[in-house]
Amino acid sequence: MNLPNKITISRILLIPVFMIVLLAPFHWGTVHILGASLPVTQLVAAIIFIIASCTDWVDGYYARKLNLVTNFGKFLDPLADKLLVTAAFVALVEIGYAPAWMVIIILSREFAVTGIRLVAAAEGAIIAASNLGKIKTWIQIVAISALLLNNMPFVWIQIPFAQIALWLATAITLYSGWEYFIKNKEVMLSSK
Repeated sequence: MNLPNKITISRILLIPVFMIVLLAPFHWGTVHILGASLPVTQLVAAIIFIIASCTDWVDGYYARKLNLVTNFGKFLDPLADKLLVTAAFVALVEIGYAPAWMVIIILSREFAVTGIRLVAAAEGAIIAASNLGKIKTWIQIVAISALLLNNMPFVWIQIPFAQIALWLATAITLYSGWEYFIKNKEVMLSSK
């Protein structure tokens, strides 16, 4: 297994660590940073999530730089993104930071796209993530990070950045899903 794929797998392995820290019933106190108050466990979970998210850029960088782009990596990388984002959004609903209806819209798109990728893979085709799909993922990551950090550092200037980012993530997720289905309709129509 090459280095980029190992980095991608590390992103998947960080998901349960993130979930345990965020949802565990223990608390280490509260911190106050840049106008935001949040439990230490939530801050640690946010840091783990951000580190896991950054591995997406790192694995892609090394795959291109070292010419190690593989079909396995093209399939695993977006799957790792979806697993991380899914876990984070479900956790945000659990702790009351994101409305379930928005998360359902976002996750429905993610599962539908993964389904098309699986159908394509069964037919011998690998559908890599599009540029819009990558932008969508990063907007979701920004929204999740802002929600986990209780809108830090925007609290003191009273801009609801986390909520704006969540609305933007929902909108771009819907649009990118529509574009994905239009671009890959042949895969759906040609499957047996």
